[in-house]
Amino acid sequence: MEAILADVAVSMSELKKNPAAVLRAANHRPVAVLSHNRTAFYMVEPRLFEAMMEELADRELYRTAASRLAEKARAVEVDIDDL
Repeated sequence: MEAILADVAVSMSELKKNPAAVLRAANHRPVAVLSHNRTAFYMVEPRLFEAMMEELADRELYRTAASRLAEKARAVEVDIDDL
């Protein structure tokens, strides 16, 4: 069984009939679009997609910073005035 990671799910044919009504009914929540009772794709509003992309970028930045901190013992101390 496949998990549906949205509170709102619609069939592909329902989406094709009236996409604007589906978006209104979702009330800013993600929509799982189903094809043959399986998730074909998720539909999200631009602001949610942007927030997701920002979260992913923040996680990547955190991983980079954490790995660099782990290598702190190899760091070379410099004076900012020498740069």
